[in-house]
Amino acid sequence: MLVLALSVCLAGTPATCKEVNLTYLAEYATPMQCMRFGQPEIAKWHLTHPGWQVKKWRCVPADKLEKSI
Repeated sequence: MLVLALSVCLAGTPATCKEVNLTYLAEYATPMQCMRFGQPEIAKWHLTHPGWQVKKWRCVPADKLEKSI
């Protein structure tokens, strides 16, 4: 399973940042599929968190998430 790992910062306070992890539901998604189909998931997250700006994101295997962040 892949996780969308987002680096987000507050729009009004750009120095306030955090990591947000979204589980990508496709059990056997490839990294390329995650990069392509993860964008709409990020857009959905952004709509429900309007005060935050997504600075960068990546697809990470769930079992390697702690090691890569």
